[in-house]
Amino acid sequence: MSNFKDLGLSEPTLQILEKLGFEQPTPIQEKAIPLLLTKDPTDFIGLAQTGTGKTAAFGLPLIELIDEDQPHVQAIVMAPTRELGQQTAQQLESFTSNRKKLNVEVVYGGANIVPQIKALKKPTQIIVATPGRLIDLISRKAVNLKKVEYVILDEADEMLNMGFQEPIDEILSHTLDHRVTWLFSATMPNEIRRIIKQYMVAPEEVAVNTKQQSNKDIAHQYVVTKTANKLPALRRFLDLQPDMRGIMFCRTKRETQQITDELTNLGYGVEALHGDLSQAQRDAAMRRFKSRSMQLLIATDVAARGIDVNDLTHVFNHTLPDQLESYTHRSGRTGRAGKKGVSLAFINPREGRKISHLESKLKVTFEKVEVPSVDDLKASRINNWANLILNTKVDENAEELLQSLQGQLKELSKDELIKRLITTQLDHLMVQSGGNEDLNETQGKPKKQREESNNSGENRYFVNVGTIDGLTKGDLVHFLADIAQVKRKSFGEVILKKNCAYFYIDKQVDSGISKKFEGIEIDGRAIRVNRDDEGNKPKSSGKSKGSPHKGKARRAGQRDFKRSRKRRR
Repeated sequence: MSNFKDLGLSEPTLQILEKLGFEQPTPIQEKAIPLLLTKDPTDFIGLAQTGTGKTAAFGLPLIELIDEDQPHVQAIVMAPTRELGQQTAQQLESFTSNRKKLNVEVVYGGANIVPQIKALKKPTQIIVATPGRLIDLISRKAVNLKKVEYVILDEADEMLNMGFQEPIDEILSHTLDHRVTWLFSATMPNEIRRIIKQYMVAPEEVAVNTKQQSNKDIAHQYVVTKTANKLPALRRFLDLQPDMRGIMFCRTKRETQQITDELTNLGYGVEALHGDLSQAQRDAAMRRFKSRSMQLLIATDVAARGIDVNDLTHVFNHTLPDQLESYTHRSGRTGRAGKKGVSLAFINPREGRKISHLESKLKVTFEKVEVPSVDDLKASRINNWANLILNTKVDENAEELLQSLQGQLKELSKDELIKRLITTQLDHLMVQSGGNEDLNETQGKPKKQREESNNSGENRYFVNVGTIDGLTKGDLVHFLADIAQVKRKSFGEVILKKNCAYFYIDKQVDSGISKKFEGIEIDGRAIRVNRDDEGNKPKSSGKSKGSPHKGKARRAGQRDFKRSRKRRR
Protein backbone atom coordinates (compact mmCIF):
# COMPACT_ATOMS: atom_id res chain seq x y z
CA MET A 1 0.00 0.00 0.00
CA SER A 2 1.25 3.49 -0.86
CA ASN A 3 1.28 6.50 1.45
CA PHE A 4 -0.30 9.91 0.90
CA LYS A 5 2.98 11.38 -0.34
CA ASP A 6 2.92 8.96 -3.30
CA LEU A 7 -0.52 10.18 -4.44
CA GLY A 8 0.63 13.55 -5.78
CA LEU A 9 -0.71 15.77 -3.00
CA SER A 10 1.00 19.08 -2.25
CA GLU A 11 3.21 19.63 0.76
CA PRO A 12 0.70 21.88 2.60
CA THR A 13 -1.95 19.16 2.27
CA LEU A 14 0.47 16.48 3.46
CA GLN A 15 1.26 18.59 6.51
CA ILE A 16 -2.44 18.85 7.34
CA LEU A 17 -2.93 15.09 6.95
CA GLU A 18 -0.01 14.40 9.26
CA LYS A 19 -1.44 16.82 11.82
CA LEU A 20 -4.86 15.12 11.57
CA GLY A 21 -3.33 11.69 12.08
CA PHE A 22 -3.93 10.30 8.56
CA GLU A 23 -1.32 7.60 8.04
CA GLN A 24 -2.19 5.46 5.03
CA PRO A 25 -4.83 5.96 2.34
CA THR A 26 -7.82 3.66 2.09
CA PRO A 27 -8.27 1.71 -1.19
CA ILE A 28 -10.72 4.25 -2.65
CA GLN A 29 -8.39 7.13 -1.71
CA GLU A 30 -5.37 5.35 -3.15
CA LYS A 31 -7.08 4.86 -6.51
CA ALA A 32 -9.15 8.05 -6.80
CA ILE A 33 -6.78 10.81 -5.66
CA PRO A 34 -4.05 10.33 -8.35
CA LEU A 35 -6.70 10.09 -11.09
CA LEU A 36 -8.46 13.26 -10.01
CA LEU A 37 -5.20 15.18 -9.70
CA THR A 38 -3.33 14.07 -12.83
CA LYS A 39 -6.28 13.89 -15.25
CA ASP A 40 -7.76 17.28 -14.42
CA PRO A 41 -10.40 17.86 -15.54
CA THR A 42 -12.12 14.46 -15.70
CA ASP A 43 -15.54 13.10 -14.90
CA PHE A 44 -15.28 10.35 -12.32
CA ILE A 45 -17.30 7.47 -10.82
CA GLY A 46 -16.26 6.04 -7.46
CA LEU A 47 -18.03 2.89 -6.21
CA ALA A 48 -17.39 2.14 -2.56
CA GLN A 49 -19.40 1.53 0.59
CA THR A 50 -20.16 4.14 3.24
CA GLY A 51 -17.35 4.44 5.78
CA THR A 52 -14.50 3.73 3.33
CA GLY A 53 -13.02 7.24 3.26
CA LYS A 54 -14.84 8.70 0.25
CA THR A 55 -14.89 12.25 1.63
CA ALA A 56 -11.10 12.44 1.61
CA ALA A 57 -11.02 10.66 -1.76
CA PHE A 58 -12.78 13.59 -3.42
CA GLY A 59 -12.09 16.31 -0.83
CA LEU A 60 -8.30 16.28 -0.97
CA PRO A 61 -7.97 16.61 -4.77
CA LEU A 62 -10.83 19.13 -4.81
CA ILE A 63 -8.96 21.40 -2.40
CA GLU A 64 -5.83 21.09 -4.52
CA LEU A 65 -7.74 22.10 -7.67
CA ILE A 66 -9.72 25.03 -6.21
CA ASP A 67 -8.28 28.52 -6.78
CA GLU A 68 -8.57 30.15 -3.36
CA ASP A 69 -7.74 33.58 -4.80
CA GLN A 70 -11.04 33.52 -6.71
CA PRO A 71 -13.92 34.38 -4.33
CA HIS A 72 -16.81 32.86 -6.32
CA VAL A 73 -18.37 29.40 -5.87
CA GLN A 74 -16.22 26.89 -7.76
CA ALA A 75 -17.56 23.59 -6.40
CA ILE A 76 -20.74 22.15 -4.93
CA VAL A 77 -20.94 18.90 -2.98
CA MET A 78 -24.46 17.46 -2.80
CA ALA A 79 -25.34 15.12 0.07
CA PRO A 80 -28.64 13.31 0.80
CA THR A 81 -29.06 14.42 4.43
CA ARG A 82 -28.26 17.24 6.79
CA GLU A 83 -26.11 14.96 8.95
CA LEU A 84 -23.94 13.76 6.07
CA GLY A 85 -23.63 17.31 4.74
CA GLN A 86 -22.43 18.56 8.11
CA GLN A 87 -19.90 15.74 8.44
CA THR A 88 -18.58 16.35 4.93
CA ALA A 89 -18.24 20.10 5.50
CA GLN A 90 -16.44 19.56 8.80
CA GLN A 91 -13.92 17.25 7.17
CA LEU A 92 -13.33 19.60 4.25
CA GLU A 93 -12.80 22.47 6.70
CA SER A 94 -10.22 20.40 8.57
CA PHE A 95 -8.36 19.83 5.28
CA THR A 96 -8.33 23.60 4.55
CA SER A 97 -7.17 24.86 7.94
CA ASN A 98 -3.91 26.19 6.47
CA ARG A 99 -5.62 27.80 3.44
CA LYS A 100 -7.05 30.93 5.00
CA LYS A 101 -8.72 32.25 1.84
CA LEU A 102 -10.55 29.01 1.06
CA ASN A 103 -14.05 28.99 2.57
CA VAL A 104 -16.45 26.03 2.87
CA GLU A 105 -20.11 26.63 3.70
CA VAL A 106 -22.78 24.01 4.42
CA VAL A 107 -26.51 24.57 3.78
CA TYR A 108 -29.38 22.19 4.57
CA GLY A 109 -33.10 22.04 5.25
CA GLY A 110 -34.67 21.91 8.68
CA ALA A 111 -32.77 25.00 9.80
CA ASN A 112 -33.30 28.76 9.52
CA ILE A 113 -32.38 29.82 6.00
CA VAL A 114 -31.54 33.42 6.92
CA PRO A 115 -28.15 32.71 8.60
CA GLN A 116 -27.25 30.48 5.66
CA ILE A 117 -28.01 33.28 3.19
CA LYS A 118 -25.90 35.65 5.29
CA ALA A 119 -22.99 33.18 5.36
CA LEU A 120 -23.05 32.79 1.57
CA LYS A 121 -22.52 36.52 1.13
CA LYS A 122 -18.91 35.96 2.20
CA PRO A 123 -16.42 34.78 -0.43
CA THR A 124 -17.15 31.05 -0.69
CA GLN A 125 -15.41 28.59 -2.99
CA ILE A 126 -17.09 25.31 -1.89
CA ILE A 127 -20.72 24.76 -0.92
CA VAL A 128 -21.88 21.50 0.69
CA ALA A 129 -25.65 21.23 0.37
CA THR A 130 -28.72 19.04 0.50
CA PRO A 131 -30.56 19.31 -2.85
CA GLY A 132 -33.80 20.73 -1.47
CA ARG A 133 -32.16 23.61 0.39
CA LEU A 134 -29.88 24.42 -2.54
CA ILE A 135 -32.91 24.70 -4.83
CA ASP A 136 -34.50 27.08 -2.31
CA LEU A 137 -31.37 29.25 -2.22
CA ILE A 138 -31.20 29.33 -6.03
CA SER A 139 -34.85 30.45 -6.23
CA ARG A 140 -34.10 33.24 -3.74
CA LYS A 141 -31.06 34.26 -5.81
CA ALA A 142 -28.94 33.79 -2.69
CA VAL A 143 -26.40 31.66 -4.52
CA ASN A 144 -24.88 31.83 -8.00
CA LEU A 145 -23.67 28.59 -9.58
CA LYS A 146 -22.81 29.96 -13.04
CA LYS A 147 -19.06 29.59 -12.46
CA VAL A 148 -19.17 26.18 -10.76
CA GLU A 149 -16.48 23.96 -12.26
CA TYR A 150 -16.83 20.89 -10.01
CA VAL A 151 -19.99 19.05 -8.96
CA ILE A 152 -19.68 16.16 -6.51
CA LEU A 153 -22.65 13.84 -5.96
CA ASP A 154 -21.95 12.05 -2.67
CA GLU A 155 -24.03 8.95 -1.79
CA ALA A 156 -25.74 9.33 -5.15
CA ASP A 157 -27.83 6.18 -4.80
CA GLU A 158 -29.17 7.45 -1.47
CA MET A 159 -30.18 10.77 -3.03
CA LEU A 160 -32.07 9.02 -5.80
CA ASN A 161 -33.79 6.68 -3.31
CA MET A 162 -34.98 9.77 -1.45
CA GLY A 163 -36.53 11.27 -4.58
CA PHE A 164 -33.92 13.93 -5.38
CA GLN A 165 -33.71 13.16 -9.12
CA GLU A 166 -35.55 16.32 -10.25
CA PRO A 167 -33.74 18.68 -7.81
CA ILE A 168 -30.39 17.32 -9.00
CA ASP A 169 -31.38 17.95 -12.63
CA GLU A 170 -32.50 21.47 -11.73
CA ILE A 171 -29.27 22.27 -9.86
CA LEU A 172 -27.03 20.97 -12.64
CA SER A 173 -28.88 23.16 -15.15
CA HIS A 174 -27.54 26.23 -13.31
CA THR A 175 -23.87 25.18 -13.60
CA LEU A 176 -21.36 25.42 -16.45
CA ASP A 177 -21.90 23.08 -19.39
CA HIS A 178 -18.24 22.07 -19.30
CA ARG A 179 -18.14 21.43 -15.54
CA VAL A 180 -16.56 18.28 -14.09
CA THR A 181 -18.85 15.78 -12.32
CA TRP A 182 -17.62 13.34 -9.68
CA LEU A 183 -20.13 10.72 -8.57
CA PHE A 184 -19.69 8.51 -5.52
CA SER A 185 -22.09 5.69 -4.73
CA ALA A 186 -22.31 2.35 -2.94
CA THR A 187 -24.44 0.78 -5.69
CA MET A 188 -25.16 1.33 -9.38
CA PRO A 189 -28.94 1.30 -10.01
CA ASN A 190 -30.40 2.27 -13.38
CA GLU A 191 -31.16 5.83 -12.24
CA ILE A 192 -27.45 6.48 -11.68
CA ARG A 193 -26.61 5.10 -15.11
CA ARG A 194 -29.03 7.68 -16.53
CA ILE A 195 -27.16 10.48 -14.73
CA ILE A 196 -23.86 9.16 -16.04
CA LYS A 197 -25.17 9.03 -19.61
CA GLN A 198 -26.78 12.48 -19.43
CA TYR A 199 -24.19 14.51 -17.53
CA MET A 200 -20.80 12.79 -17.81
CA VAL A 201 -18.31 12.41 -20.66
CA ALA A 202 -16.00 9.38 -20.76
CA PRO A 203 -15.79 9.15 -16.97
CA GLU A 204 -12.96 7.40 -15.21
CA GLU A 205 -14.34 4.66 -12.94
CA VAL A 206 -12.98 3.10 -9.77
CA ALA A 207 -14.74 0.30 -7.89
CA VAL A 208 -13.34 -0.94 -4.60
CA ASN A 209 -14.68 -4.48 -4.02
CA THR A 210 -18.02 -3.13 -2.92
CA LYS A 211 -19.64 -6.43 -1.98
CA GLN A 212 -16.62 -7.92 -0.24
CA GLN A 213 -15.98 -4.64 1.56
CA SER A 214 -19.59 -4.56 2.66
CA ASN A 215 -19.91 -8.11 3.89
CA LYS A 216 -16.61 -9.57 5.01
CA ASP A 217 -16.83 -8.38 8.63
CA ILE A 218 -20.60 -8.69 8.98
CA ALA A 219 -22.37 -11.81 10.22
CA HIS A 220 -25.79 -11.93 8.53
CA GLN A 221 -28.36 -13.65 10.73
CA TYR A 222 -32.13 -14.08 11.03
CA VAL A 223 -34.64 -15.38 13.54
CA VAL A 224 -38.10 -16.74 12.79
CA THR A 225 -40.83 -15.52 15.11
CA LYS A 226 -44.42 -14.30 14.91
CA THR A 227 -44.84 -10.67 13.93
CA ALA A 228 -46.42 -9.94 17.31
CA ASN A 229 -43.35 -11.42 19.05
CA LYS A 230 -40.68 -9.40 17.26
CA LEU A 231 -40.43 -6.85 20.05
CA PRO A 232 -40.29 -9.43 22.90
CA ALA A 233 -37.62 -11.25 20.85
CA LEU A 234 -35.59 -8.04 20.48
CA ARG A 235 -35.80 -7.45 24.22
CA ARG A 236 -34.29 -10.85 24.88
CA PHE A 237 -31.31 -10.08 22.65
CA LEU A 238 -30.85 -6.75 24.43
CA ASP A 239 -31.08 -8.43 27.84
CA LEU A 240 -28.62 -11.15 26.88
CA GLN A 241 -26.00 -8.69 25.60
CA PRO A 242 -26.30 -5.47 27.62
CA ASP A 243 -23.09 -4.13 26.06
CA MET A 244 -24.40 -4.29 22.50
CA ARG A 245 -24.89 -1.01 20.67
CA GLY A 246 -26.81 -0.75 17.45
CA ILE A 247 -29.52 0.58 15.17
CA MET A 248 -32.92 -1.01 14.59
CA PHE A 249 -34.56 -0.18 11.28
CA CYS A 250 -38.35 0.05 10.99
CA ARG A 251 -40.57 0.60 7.97
CA THR A 252 -42.72 3.51 9.18
CA LYS A 253 -42.43 6.57 11.42
CA ARG A 254 -45.39 5.43 13.51
CA GLU A 255 -43.87 2.00 14.08
CA THR A 256 -40.53 3.58 15.01
CA GLN A 257 -42.08 5.81 17.67
CA GLN A 258 -44.34 3.07 19.08
CA ILE A 259 -41.44 0.65 19.56
CA THR A 260 -39.31 3.40 21.11
CA ASP A 261 -42.07 4.35 23.55
CA GLU A 262 -42.67 0.75 24.60
CA LEU A 263 -38.97 0.00 25.15
CA THR A 264 -38.50 3.28 27.03
CA ASN A 265 -41.40 2.43 29.34
CA LEU A 266 -39.70 -0.91 30.07
CA GLY A 267 -36.47 0.86 31.05
CA TYR A 268 -34.33 0.31 27.94
CA GLY A 269 -31.96 3.03 26.73
CA VAL A 270 -33.30 3.79 23.26
CA GLU A 271 -33.80 6.80 21.00
CA ALA A 272 -36.15 7.33 18.06
CA LEU A 273 -35.09 8.93 14.78
CA HIS A 274 -37.76 9.65 12.18
CA GLY A 275 -39.18 12.41 10.03
CA ASP A 276 -41.87 13.57 12.48
CA LEU A 277 -39.21 14.77 14.93
CA SER A 278 -37.99 18.36 14.74
CA GLN A 279 -34.39 18.93 13.75
CA ALA A 280 -33.58 19.95 17.33
CA GLN A 281 -35.04 16.66 18.60
CA ARG A 282 -33.07 14.67 16.04
CA ASP A 283 -29.84 16.46 16.92
CA ALA A 284 -30.42 15.83 20.64
CA ALA A 285 -31.15 12.14 20.00
CA MET A 286 -27.94 11.75 18.00
CA ARG A 287 -25.88 13.51 20.66
CA ARG A 288 -27.19 11.15 23.34
CA PHE A 289 -26.63 8.10 21.17
CA LYS A 290 -23.10 9.13 20.16
CA SER A 291 -22.25 9.80 23.81
CA ARG A 292 -23.07 6.11 24.47
CA SER A 293 -25.78 6.94 26.99
CA MET A 294 -28.21 4.97 24.81
CA GLN A 295 -28.03 1.34 23.72
CA LEU A 296 -30.23 1.34 20.64
CA LEU A 297 -31.24 3.86 17.97
CA ILE A 298 -34.60 3.02 16.39
CA ALA A 299 -34.92 4.65 12.98
CA THR A 300 -36.53 4.72 9.59
CA ASP A 301 -34.29 4.28 6.55
CA VAL A 302 -34.72 7.90 5.45
CA ALA A 303 -33.98 9.40 8.87
CA ALA A 304 -30.87 7.25 9.35
CA ARG A 305 -29.29 8.11 6.01
CA GLY A 306 -26.07 10.00 6.36
CA ILE A 307 -25.54 9.44 10.07
CA ASP A 308 -22.11 8.11 10.93
CA VAL A 309 -21.69 6.34 14.27
CA ASN A 310 -18.63 4.26 15.05
CA ASP A 311 -18.36 0.92 16.84
CA LEU A 312 -21.89 -0.35 16.26
CA THR A 313 -22.06 -4.04 17.16
CA HIS A 314 -25.50 -4.76 15.72
CA VAL A 315 -27.99 -3.74 13.05
CA PHE A 316 -31.53 -5.06 13.58
CA ASN A 317 -34.14 -5.30 10.83
CA HIS A 318 -37.60 -5.20 12.41
CA THR A 319 -38.91 -5.65 8.86
CA LEU A 320 -36.71 -6.43 5.87
CA PRO A 321 -36.66 -3.63 3.27
CA ASP A 322 -38.04 -4.14 -0.23
CA GLN A 323 -34.89 -2.88 -1.97
CA LEU A 324 -31.60 -4.77 -2.00
CA GLU A 325 -29.70 -1.49 -1.79
CA SER A 326 -31.54 -0.59 1.40
CA TYR A 327 -30.42 -3.81 3.08
CA THR A 328 -26.84 -3.16 1.97
CA HIS A 329 -26.92 0.33 3.47
CA ARG A 330 -28.52 -0.91 6.69
CA SER A 331 -26.07 -3.74 7.29
CA GLY A 332 -23.14 -1.52 6.32
CA ARG A 333 -23.63 0.53 9.49
CA THR A 334 -21.80 -2.19 11.43
CA GLY A 335 -18.65 -4.19 10.74
CA ARG A 336 -16.54 -1.13 9.94
CA ALA A 337 -12.82 -0.49 10.14
CA GLY A 338 -12.01 -4.18 10.50
CA LYS A 339 -14.35 -4.69 13.46
CA LYS A 340 -16.92 -7.46 13.46
CA GLY A 341 -20.62 -6.73 13.38
CA VAL A 342 -23.98 -8.51 13.23
CA SER A 343 -26.93 -7.76 10.95
CA LEU A 344 -29.98 -9.55 12.36
CA ALA A 345 -33.40 -9.76 10.66
CA PHE A 346 -36.68 -10.68 12.36
CA ILE A 347 -38.91 -12.60 9.94
CA ASN A 348 -42.19 -14.47 10.33
CA PRO A 349 -42.58 -18.11 9.20
CA ARG A 350 -43.79 -17.12 5.74
CA GLU A 351 -40.89 -14.78 4.84
CA GLY A 352 -38.13 -17.31 4.27
CA ARG A 353 -38.10 -16.49 0.56
CA LYS A 354 -36.91 -12.97 1.39
CA ILE A 355 -33.81 -14.37 3.04
CA SER A 356 -33.16 -16.66 0.05
CA HIS A 357 -33.55 -13.68 -2.30
CA LEU A 358 -31.01 -11.61 -0.36
CA GLU A 359 -28.56 -14.51 -0.27
CA SER A 360 -28.87 -15.02 -4.01
CA LYS A 361 -28.58 -11.38 -5.04
CA LEU A 362 -26.02 -10.15 -2.51
CA LYS A 363 -23.91 -13.33 -2.49
CA VAL A 364 -23.98 -13.57 1.30
CA THR A 365 -24.96 -16.40 3.63
CA PHE A 366 -27.52 -15.91 6.37
CA GLU A 367 -27.32 -17.98 9.54
CA LYS A 368 -30.54 -18.90 11.30
CA VAL A 369 -30.26 -18.21 15.04
CA GLU A 370 -32.66 -18.83 17.90
CA VAL A 371 -34.34 -16.21 20.06
CA PRO A 372 -32.68 -16.60 23.49
CA SER A 373 -34.68 -18.68 25.94
CA VAL A 374 -35.56 -17.49 29.42
CA ASP A 375 -33.01 -19.98 30.79
CA ASP A 376 -30.33 -18.28 28.67
CA LEU A 377 -31.37 -14.92 30.11
CA LYS A 378 -31.38 -16.25 33.66
CA ALA A 379 -27.78 -17.45 33.43
CA SER A 380 -26.61 -14.24 31.76
CA ARG A 381 -28.42 -11.97 34.21
CA ILE A 382 -27.16 -13.74 37.32
CA ASN A 383 -23.57 -13.75 36.04
CA ASN A 384 -23.75 -10.03 35.27
CA TRP A 385 -25.37 -9.38 38.64
CA ALA A 386 -22.63 -11.34 40.46
CA ASN A 387 -19.91 -9.40 38.63
CA LEU A 388 -21.62 -6.15 39.55
CA ILE A 389 -21.65 -7.11 43.25
CA LEU A 390 -17.99 -8.13 43.16
CA ASN A 391 -16.97 -4.81 41.60
CA THR A 392 -19.18 -2.58 43.78
CA LYS A 393 -17.43 -0.38 46.32
CA VAL A 394 -19.18 -0.52 49.70
CA ASP A 395 -20.94 2.75 50.54
CA GLU A 396 -19.88 4.40 53.80
CA ASN A 397 -23.52 4.48 54.96
CA ALA A 398 -24.06 0.77 54.34
CA GLU A 399 -23.08 -0.26 57.89
CA GLU A 400 -25.55 2.15 59.48
CA LEU A 401 -28.35 0.99 57.19
CA LEU A 402 -27.50 -2.62 57.94
CA GLN A 403 -27.90 -1.94 61.65
CA SER A 404 -31.28 -0.32 61.00
CA LEU A 405 -32.62 -3.65 59.76
CA GLN A 406 -32.53 -4.70 63.44
CA GLY A 407 -31.67 -8.26 62.70
CA GLN A 408 -34.56 -8.93 60.30
CA LEU A 409 -32.34 -11.15 58.17
CA LYS A 410 -30.35 -12.84 60.95
CA GLU A 411 -32.33 -16.07 60.81
CA LEU A 412 -31.36 -16.60 57.16
CA SER A 413 -28.19 -18.50 56.37
CA LYS A 414 -25.80 -17.07 53.80
CA ASP A 415 -27.00 -19.53 51.14
CA GLU A 416 -30.65 -18.80 51.89
CA LEU A 417 -30.05 -15.05 51.65
CA ILE A 418 -28.22 -15.40 48.32
CA LYS A 419 -31.00 -17.64 46.93
CA ARG A 420 -33.61 -15.03 47.83
CA LEU A 421 -31.54 -12.27 46.21
CA ILE A 422 -31.20 -14.40 43.08
CA THR A 423 -34.96 -14.96 43.07
CA THR A 424 -35.64 -11.21 43.13
CA GLN A 425 -33.42 -10.87 40.07
CA LEU A 426 -35.24 -13.70 38.28
CA ASP A 427 -38.67 -12.31 39.17
CA HIS A 428 -37.70 -9.01 37.56
CA LEU A 429 -36.38 -10.89 34.54
CA MET A 430 -39.67 -12.75 34.08
CA VAL A 431 -41.53 -9.46 33.90
CA GLN A 432 -39.09 -8.06 31.37
CA SER A 433 -38.85 -11.16 29.16
CA GLY A 434 -42.56 -11.85 28.87
CA GLY A 435 -42.64 -15.20 30.65
CA ASN A 436 -41.33 -18.63 29.72
CA GLU A 437 -42.75 -18.66 26.18
CA ASP A 438 -40.54 -19.97 23.40
CA LEU A 439 -40.62 -17.16 20.83
CA ASN A 440 -39.10 -19.20 17.98
CA GLU A 441 -41.28 -20.39 15.10
CA THR A 442 -40.81 -23.08 12.48
CA GLN A 443 -39.94 -21.58 9.11
CA GLY A 444 -42.17 -22.35 6.15
CA LYS A 445 -44.75 -24.41 8.07
CA PRO A 446 -47.64 -25.43 5.74
CA LYS A 447 -50.82 -23.39 6.10
CA LYS A 448 -52.97 -26.23 7.47
CA GLN A 449 -50.29 -27.17 9.98
CA ARG A 450 -49.95 -23.51 11.05
CA GLU A 451 -53.68 -23.19 11.65
CA GLU A 452 -53.81 -26.42 13.66
CA SER A 453 -50.74 -25.53 15.73
CA ASN A 454 -51.42 -24.40 19.29
CA ASN A 455 -48.31 -22.21 19.13
CA SER A 456 -49.50 -20.05 16.22
CA GLY A 457 -52.73 -18.98 17.96
CA GLU A 458 -53.88 -17.01 14.89
CA ASN A 459 -56.80 -17.09 12.46
CA ARG A 460 -56.59 -15.86 8.88
CA TYR A 461 -59.16 -13.35 7.59
CA PHE A 462 -60.14 -11.82 4.26
CA VAL A 463 -60.95 -8.11 3.71
CA ASN A 464 -62.08 -6.60 0.39
CA VAL A 465 -59.60 -3.70 0.19
CA GLY A 466 -56.10 -3.71 -1.29
CA THR A 467 -53.33 -1.71 -2.90
CA ILE A 468 -55.78 -0.29 -5.44
CA ASP A 469 -57.23 1.67 -2.50
CA GLY A 470 -53.85 3.33 -1.92
CA LEU A 471 -53.16 1.52 1.35
CA THR A 472 -50.00 0.25 2.97
CA LYS A 473 -49.99 -2.66 5.39
CA GLY A 474 -49.64 -0.22 8.28
CA ASP A 475 -52.65 1.80 7.11
CA LEU A 476 -54.77 -1.36 6.86
CA VAL A 477 -53.82 -2.60 10.33
CA HIS A 478 -54.73 0.77 11.84
CA PHE A 479 -58.11 0.75 10.06
CA LEU A 480 -58.87 -2.84 11.12
CA ALA A 481 -57.77 -2.23 14.71
CA ASP A 482 -59.87 0.94 15.05
CA ILE A 483 -63.05 -0.68 13.74
CA ALA A 484 -62.59 -4.01 15.55
CA GLN A 485 -61.47 -2.23 18.74
CA VAL A 486 -58.50 -4.53 19.29
CA LYS A 487 -54.87 -3.66 19.87
CA ARG A 488 -52.66 -3.42 16.80
CA LYS A 489 -50.15 -5.83 18.29
CA SER A 490 -52.83 -8.56 18.06
CA PHE A 491 -52.38 -8.61 14.27
CA GLY A 492 -49.85 -10.91 12.65
CA GLU A 493 -48.80 -11.02 9.02
CA VAL A 494 -50.72 -8.90 6.49
CA ILE A 495 -50.77 -10.03 2.86
CA LEU A 496 -51.76 -7.06 0.72
CA LYS A 497 -52.98 -7.76 -2.81
CA LYS A 498 -54.41 -5.49 -5.52
CA ASN A 499 -58.13 -5.86 -4.77
CA CYS A 500 -58.11 -7.56 -1.37
CA ALA A 501 -55.96 -8.46 1.61
CA TYR A 502 -55.51 -11.29 4.10
CA PHE A 503 -54.50 -10.78 7.69
CA TYR A 504 -53.74 -12.96 10.69
CA ILE A 505 -55.12 -12.05 14.10
CA ASP A 506 -54.77 -13.57 17.56
CA LYS A 507 -57.52 -16.13 18.20
CA GLN A 508 -58.09 -14.72 21.67
CA VAL A 509 -59.43 -11.41 20.34
CA ASP A 510 -61.10 -12.27 17.03
CA SER A 511 -64.47 -13.35 18.36
CA GLY A 512 -67.22 -11.64 16.37
CA ILE A 513 -64.76 -9.55 14.38
CA SER A 514 -66.68 -10.02 11.10
CA LYS A 515 -69.87 -8.57 12.63
CA LYS A 516 -68.04 -5.42 13.67
CA PHE A 517 -67.55 -4.53 10.00
CA GLU A 518 -71.19 -5.04 9.02
CA GLY A 519 -72.59 -1.69 7.90
CA ILE A 520 -69.15 -0.12 7.41
CA GLU A 521 -68.95 1.68 4.08
CA ILE A 522 -66.14 3.66 2.48
CA ASP A 523 -67.19 5.94 -0.37
CA GLY A 524 -70.41 3.92 -0.73
CA ARG A 525 -68.62 0.53 -0.86
CA ALA A 526 -69.41 -2.02 1.84
CA ILE A 527 -66.36 -3.32 3.69
CA ARG A 528 -66.39 -7.10 4.19
CA VAL A 529 -64.27 -9.04 6.67
CA ASN A 530 -64.63 -12.79 7.20
CA ARG A 531 -62.62 -15.89 8.05
CA ASP A 532 -60.68 -17.01 5.02
CA ASP A 533 -61.87 -20.61 5.42
CA GLU A 534 -65.52 -19.47 5.42
CA GLY A 535 -65.45 -18.05 1.89
CA ASN A 536 -65.61 -14.42 0.80
CA LYS A 537 -69.37 -13.89 0.91
CA PRO A 538 -70.87 -11.44 3.37
CA LYS A 539 -72.96 -13.09 6.05
CA SER A 540 -75.46 -10.27 6.38
CA SER A 541 -76.49 -7.19 4.50
CA GLY A 542 -78.03 -5.55 7.52
CA LYS A 543 -76.41 -2.63 9.28
CA SER A 544 -75.48 -2.99 12.91
CA LYS A 545 -76.34 -0.02 15.08
CA GLY A 546 -73.79 -0.81 17.78
CA SER A 547 -73.08 1.29 20.85
CA PRO A 548 -72.21 5.01 20.73
CA HIS A 549 -68.65 4.11 21.70
CA LYS A 550 -68.35 1.66 18.83
CA GLY A 551 -69.86 4.21 16.49
CA LYS A 552 -67.10 6.68 17.36
CA ALA A 553 -64.45 4.03 16.73
CA ARG A 554 -66.03 3.22 13.37
CA ARG A 555 -66.13 6.85 12.31
CA ALA A 556 -62.51 7.33 13.40
CA GLY A 557 -61.45 4.23 11.47
CA GLN A 558 -63.31 5.40 8.36
CA ARG A 559 -61.68 8.85 8.57
CA ASP A 560 -58.21 7.27 8.90
CA PHE A 561 -58.96 5.00 5.95
CA LYS A 562 -59.99 7.92 3.75
CA ARG A 563 -57.00 10.00 4.81
CA SER A 564 -54.69 7.11 3.94
CA ARG A 565 -56.22 6.81 0.48
CA LYS A 566 -55.95 10.55 -0.11
CA ARG A 567 -52.34 10.64 1.09
CA ARG A 568 -51.25 7.78 -1.15
CA ARG A 569 -52.84 9.42 -4.17
